[in-house]
Amino acid sequence: MTATATNIEALKDDADTLFRRKRLIAGSVPAVIFAYLVYVLFAFDVLGLWERAKWDNAVVLASDSWSYKVHVTRDHRSGDVAYAIEGERKGRYPDGTHPDWVTEAASGTTIDLGGGHEVRFLPDNVTEYDIPGYGTLEAQFDGSRVVTNIGADAPDWINASRNRVAVTTEEGRLTITRSKSEVFNYFPGWELFFFTLDSPYHGVALTQILFGPQLDADRTNFSGAWEDFWGNAMWRHGEVLWAIGETILMAFLGTMGAAIVALPLAFLAAKRFAPLMIVRAVTRRIFDFVRGVDALIWTIVLSRAFGPGPLTGALAILITDAGTFGKIFSEALENVDEKQIDGIASTGAKPLQRYRFGVIPQVMPVLLAQILYFLESNTRSATIIGAITGGGIGLMLTQAIQTQKDWEEVAYYIVLIIIMVIFMDWLSGRLRARLIKGEEGGH
Repeated sequence: MTATATNIEALKDDADTLFRRKRLIAGSVPAVIFAYLVYVLFAFDVLGLWERAKWDNAVVLASDSWSYKVHVTRDHRSGDVAYAIEGERKGRYPDGTHPDWVTEAASGTTIDLGGGHEVRFLPDNVTEYDIPGYGTLEAQFDGSRVVTNIGADAPDWINASRNRVAVTTEEGRLTITRSKSEVFNYFPGWELFFFTLDSPYHGVALTQILFGPQLDADRTNFSGAWEDFWGNAMWRHGEVLWAIGETILMAFLGTMGAAIVALPLAFLAAKRFAPLMIVRAVTRRIFDFVRGVDALIWTIVLSRAFGPGPLTGALAILITDAGTFGKIFSEALENVDEKQIDGIASTGAKPLQRYRFGVIPQVMPVLLAQILYFLESNTRSATIIGAITGGGIGLMLTQAIQTQKDWEEVAYYIVLIIIMVIFMDWLSGRLRARLIKGEEGGH
């Protein structure tokens, strides 16, 4: 009886100790996570980052991604007024033409932004802006500085100095510098996405292009419209599609090249097929080295060695994925069934034939699944790598971001990249279903 009571008491003590340990862990884990988050809050200056954030710039960039702006620009030296979509020469209105919300007269140029907002370019480099609820802003470049009637208590949407005045309202923007006065009028959509202003098909309905009279004497409507769309100087649809193809090809060459290199080396890293420990150790350390260095680092190194180009990006993907594939493939080879190999050997097959018919069929589903997954993933990686090596859609995306004005093109490229990734995901799923599961369709 005494021994039994002692055992029960010991078990009770053990249970109490176990429960105390679990309660301690349950309370300490959230406390550690909370302490780490507090550390991150101060170490990364999250509060300061929030205070330094320029939300007005973010709003402008966001609006630029789904809209376009027409620039009305007056040169302070010549007095000439020019009209251009996005301010580009390729989007400039032909001489003698202007938007219908602009009125030209001997007394000056009047720009109706809508909502009661009106800008006037007057002689002697005088600019007036009627702003509902504020009044009329007057500014003049007198040859040395910009003189305005803006007082000391100007609202935050007006930024004025002796060299520059910037006014941002809900209807548009006005910027005055020493060299020019410029108005930005915003409109929704991606203007000139199909045809530029110099194309005879600009502003023509699709039905008229397909079924109407011939608009260009030298070309049929269909061929002419296709040529002008494909060669659109602002949106460069032909170049963009070529860049998408380069990105996919970069990912394909890198992924498939890595698989071809890694498969034979994986046999040297698998204990079952490479009995010498020194061979396995050296092969595995090579795998660790090449996959331990990120593909972006290999891209920079190879760019210095071989120069920029899509092939350099493919080689960077190949080197990194060869190490990853080598590790995955060698682990798959460790788990093959010996009975199937013995069955092939009993027929008198040579070692290479045993590997070909006794090993490869067993690991092929794993190999194909990993290769197709990495192909899908590398399509995204090739976009970033292309920005460094100077190839693919990544380069065009970087160039559009650096201009700080073509954010609708940035949005266009991002949409295409998303579509490309979705397509590769669908294609990868179809191939996995057909090659691995033997099904007729993918997910």
